[in-house]
Amino acid sequence: MFYREAGEFKTSYVDDNQTFPIRFDRYRYYFVLFAAFLVIPFAVNDYWVNAVFMPFLIYSIAAIGLNILVGYCGQVSLGTGGFMAVGAYACYKLMTAMPEVNIFFHVLMAGGITAMVGMAFGLPSLRIKGFYLAVATLAAQFFLVWLFNKVPWFYNYSASGQISAPERTVFGIAVTGANTSAWASYMFCLVFVFICGILARNLTRGTQGRKWMAIRDMDIAAEIIGVDPLKSKLSAFAVSSFFIGVSGALFFSVYLGAVEVGEAFGITKSFLVLFMVIIGGLGSIFGSFAGAAFLVLLPVLLKNVLVGMLGWPTDLAAHLEFMIVGAMIIIFLIAEPHGLAQLWRVAKEKLRLWPFPH
Repeated sequence: MFYREAGEFKTSYVDDNQTFPIRFDRYRYYFVLFAAFLVIPFAVNDYWVNAVFMPFLIYSIAAIGLNILVGYCGQVSLGTGGFMAVGAYACYKLMTAMPEVNIFFHVLMAGGITAMVGMAFGLPSLRIKGFYLAVATLAAQFFLVWLFNKVPWFYNYSASGQISAPERTVFGIAVTGANTSAWASYMFCLVFVFICGILARNLTRGTQGRKWMAIRDMDIAAEIIGVDPLKSKLSAFAVSSFFIGVSGALFFSVYLGAVEVGEAFGITKSFLVLFMVIIGGLGSIFGSFAGAAFLVLLPVLLKNVLVGMLGWPTDLAAHLEFMIVGAMIIIFLIAEPHGLAQLWRVAKEKLRLWPFPH
C-alpha cells in the first residue's frame, strides 16, 4: 500500500542500474530536491538557514567524506578537523591570491589540495590498521592545527592569527562577506551538497566502491583476487579528504566568514563528524545525511524547548545534549551498529510487506 515494487519492470541494464531503480524512491528523491531548491530558500527565515540548514549541508559533506573512508573502506580516521582546516586555509589563500577567480572554483581547488594532503597522511595505512591508524590520523589532526597556528604565511601575517573571507559573488550575488543574504549562502552550499552526494553515490556503487568494500571486509583476500591495496586505500583517502576539504572551505568562507584554527577545527570537530557517521550509519550515504541532521537539530531542539519554553539554564541544556549523544552512540554501537540508515531500511522492508510485516 505504502511502498510497492510490484508491476515495475526493467527492460535494460541501464534502467536496472540507475541510482534509484524503484519508482517510489525516485519520486521521493525528486520531491526532496524540489523542496530544497525551490521551497526552503523562500519559506524560512535567516535564523533557520544559519542555525539549521547551513550547518546541516556543510556537515553532510564532511560526513559523506568520512563515511567513504571509515564506512566503505574501513580505514579509521580521527583527523577530520585537521583536513577541514586544510580546506579552509587553502580556500583563504586562493581567495586572496587569485581574487579574479570565481569562489566556486576556489572551493573545488581547496578540496583538491586537501585530497593531496590526505593521500600523504594516508600512506601509513599501507602498513598499519585499526587503532594504530586512528592514532596516526589523530597525530595528523594535531600537526595540521599546530602548523596553521605557527606559520604566519597561512594567515597572511595577520596580527590576530585569524583568517577572514573577503566578499565574493556568484552571478552578481554575494555569497561571502558582510553583505551576504542567508538564502544565497544556502543555495551555494546546496549546489555543492548535490554534486558531492551524486559523486559519492555513484562512486560507492561502482567498481571503485566495490574495491573499497573488499579492502574493508578482508584486505588480504581482496589483494589475492586482484584489488591493489595501495591504489584503493590512497584513493579512499583522496576522495574522503576532497569532500572534507570542500566542507572546510564552505564552513570558513560561506558559513562563519572568519575562523581561528584552534577553535573552529580542533579535535572536537573530528569527533563530531565521527559521531555523525556512527549515529547515521557506517557504509551509507543516506546515513551521513541522517547523522548530520540528528546532531545539528538536537542542540537547536534542546535550546528552543528546554531553554526557550521551559526556562532551563543554558549550561544544563548543553550537558543534557552531551548525555543524549553519548547514550545514542552506545545504544547504536551495541544494538544497531548500522545506525539510522539501517532503521530506515527495516522500515522500508516492513512497508513493502504491508499489511503483513514480519
